[in-house]
Amino acid sequence: MLNREGVSGSGKPFDLRERTLQLSLSILKLCAILPDTPEGRVVRGQLIRCGTSPGAQYREACRARSPAEFISKVESAQQELDETDYWLELVVRAELSPSSRVADLQNEVRELIAIFAASARTAKERR
Repeated sequence: MLNREGVSGSGKPFDLRERTLQLSLSILKLCAILPDTPEGRVVRGQLIRCGTSPGAQYREACRARSPAEFISKVESAQQELDETDYWLELVVRAELSPSSRVADLQNEVRELIAIFAASARTAKERR
């Protein structure tokens, strides 16, 4: 249930524009502290690309001209989130950042994957 500020019972903003923007900011903050090693630079570049893309994809979905375009954009955002989850897991396993620093970010990414999957599924059912 949402309160007047658009925050769910879990305390997280429900507005997907805000959540995806906050995700992008969190990804950028994490990337800023990754080590300046060849491995760190590769992971940083990949995480910045895929971790900031879902917000842009979602905004494009909001301006979709057809249900098919909406579904395509939402599924693209979901794919980018799944890739982000992969790179975050690599950050932890390669010990580029402590898992305690990445855990909340991983949880948010996985919640957003579920939300976008449900949105695409609902849109397909309504077509």
